[in-house]
Amino acid sequence: MSDGGVPVDLTDAEWDERIRPGGPPVLVDFWAPWCAPCRRMEPAIHDLAARYADRMVVARVDVDSEPRAAGRHDVLTLPTVILFLDGEPVERLTGAVKPKRLEAAVAAHLPEPRP
Repeated sequence: MSDGGVPVDLTDAEWDERIRPGGPPVLVDFWAPWCAPCRRMEPAIHDLAARYADRMVVARVDVDSEPRAAGRHDVLTLPTVILFLDGEPVERLTGAVKPKRLEAAVAAHLPEPRP
């Protein structure tokens, strides 16, 4: 399920291919290069991508370059992180949240790791 344990850049054109019913869980980080809180959360996003590579895909959407996905999901505040399961949003966090809160919110929805 992993994309190498690093966040993948997700485009509007790829959205339906990546975020779909029957697909893997996908954590999407909506961000922008000028957003200081987004930059503060970047290490936590990368950490989750590495540690949960076997259980979910972590993707990043630059809202300046890819505005349709942000509009489709009413992303009005940056950063916004949304976890999608089976193609549907199940968890949403807005603003810069502490890494432990982010992980707890995401981990609560993920399947148990395989032995």
